[in-house]
Amino acid sequence: MRYIILFLLPLLLSANLTYLTTQNKEITILESFDIDPSFLYDPIMNEMKNSKKDMYDEENFFQIMDEAHLFIPTVKEILATHSVPPEFLFLAMAESSFSTKAYSVKKASGFWQFMPETAKLYGLKIDQYVDERRDVIKSTEAAAKYLSALHDKFGKWYLAAIAYNCGEGKLANAISRAKSDDLLVLLNPQEKYIPKESRIFIRKILSLALIGNDEQLLLNNEYEYLLNRANADSISTVKVSRGESLKRISELIDIPLPELQKLNRHLKYDFSPPYIHSYDIYIPYIKLSSFKQNYFEEEIKNFYKVHIVTKGESLYTIGKKYNVSQNAIKDFNALKNNRLSLNQQLIIPIDSRIASATNIGRDFTHNVKLEKA
Repeated sequence: MRYIILFLLPLLLSANLTYLTTQNKEITILESFDIDPSFLYDPIMNEMKNSKKDMYDEENFFQIMDEAHLFIPTVKEILATHSVPPEFLFLAMAESSFSTKAYSVKKASGFWQFMPETAKLYGLKIDQYVDERRDVIKSTEAAAKYLSALHDKFGKWYLAAIAYNCGEGKLANAISRAKSDDLLVLLNPQEKYIPKESRIFIRKILSLALIGNDEQLLLNNEYEYLLNRANADSISTVKVSRGESLKRISELIDIPLPELQKLNRHLKYDFSPPYIHSYDIYIPYIKLSSFKQNYFEEEIKNFYKVHIVTKGESLYTIGKKYNVSQNAIKDFNALKNNRLSLNQQLIIPIDSRIASATNIGRDFTHNVKLEKA
């Protein structure tokens, strides 16, 4: 028996040490949100964490983390620059599952699910050519600034997270009615100080953060590489000239076009905005050297104008207006027939020489100024 005990003792000590280490990390995560460690025993949060019905199953969780692997190091770096706890990465996961294409019925969009008004307030451009809510870098910068402002206003990180979800006004009213900003008080399901969605939201962020930082879980599922992302597993920002084609960039740096498009969802079309001299796009860090060696600014052959179809217009009349053949418009927009619908958007490739020598050029410049404003 003594030998059995001596054999089992190291295993028991190791298991106990692992438990304590895990618990300490979980407490650290809660403290990063300014939440008391006792919240680790919140039954609803633990049910969300452990239940596949209410939470991501493990396979889906790791798949989402893996698909966003190029973004995650850069997002964490930006959050750190603005003194936002890195665990707020999981606020984005709760909002969008790390999808830059995410779009809600309330018209929130992108990685951080910005509403149009808030996005513009924090400098994100939304126009006919770009939606920078889908720009991972710029939207993360905006989210970090917004979260910092919410923290400055309410004084605690969990309050910043709740305000991000339900709005500053609703949270301020909730604190006023509750006469407290204590998390447990605000989460009271009978009093309903904050909306049910927000009561779930803060627990969802915490659950995701706890899962995402569970080293044993990652190791057991052979996802330990998620723990140590290097700079090579990130993205780089490069500047391209106006109207630059993503297809051309993909050929120059030898990257599949769909992969490049995925990194640049903020572009509504496969070219950079034509109204600005240069514009930021994103490529994998490992392709940066190739870009520096191979990229050169090509003379613009075409301007690209977005035309919105009005009543009575046809491909023929639109083509005549811009001195472009109707077949070129049809081919460029992959139209199967000549039928157009009201308010349909068409991309018009206008030859730069024709544009500069005719009223089209002046008309285009005028439209550009309006769009830029």
